[in-house]
Order: sequence, then C-alpha cells, then structure tokens
Amino acid sequence: MSKRVFRVAEEIKKEMSKIIRELKDPRLVSMTSGTHVEVTRDLRYANIFISIYGTAGEQQTGLQILEKAKGFIRTEIGKAIRLRHTPEITFHLDRSLEYSDHIGKVMSKLKKGAEEKKD
Repeated sequence: MSKRVFRVAEEIKKEMSKIIRELKDPRLVSMTSGTHVEVTRDLRYANIFISIYGTAGEQQTGLQILEKAKGFIRTEIGKAIRLRHTPEITFHLDRSLEYSDHIGKVMSKLKKGAEEKKD
C-alpha cells in the first residue's frame, strides 16, 4: 500500500469518527465507531469497517442507518478531504471485537479448567 493511499484511508477513518458523532439518529447506538478503512489504489472506492457494540438487531439497524446516510457521509468526507474524486463508500460490519471477546472467554475457561486440574 502506498503512503498516499494509507494517508487517505486514515483521514477517512478520522472523518468517519466525527461524522458518526454528528449523526442525530436516536436508533444509532452510541458505541458505534469506524475501525478500519481500505481504499483502492486509484482512490475511487473505500471499504469502511464499522464496529457497533450491541445486539445483532442493533448492529443491523446501525448498518442500515449508515447505508441510508451514505450520501451525506460521502459529501462530508469530500468537504473534509480535498481529492479529485471522493471515493464511493461501502460499509461492512467489523466483528473483530466480538471475536476477541469470544477468544478471551474461551481462554478464561481453559485457564480455569487447568487450575482445577492442578488442585
């Protein structure tokens, strides 16, 4: 990944954090954040990975809210970042936090089981 693509991805991630805080939809869970952005080399497309802390239903609702606000979000990103073309954005649900929480629970169970065997 070139330095420019990386810098643009980081700027988009930073702006997404601001924009998510500005969205006024009450259905959007307060624990919503952009975790990762992947931008194509030609800077035409951006995949934005969103972490939404909540139930599966809240996650889907949050993703739908962001999809409906995609035009507004893209416009705001275009205003903040001066590029020839503002990238087309696609939202994806980032489940890495859930996965790491699951791994943590499994590790705790294994540790507890190992301690019980010692006794």
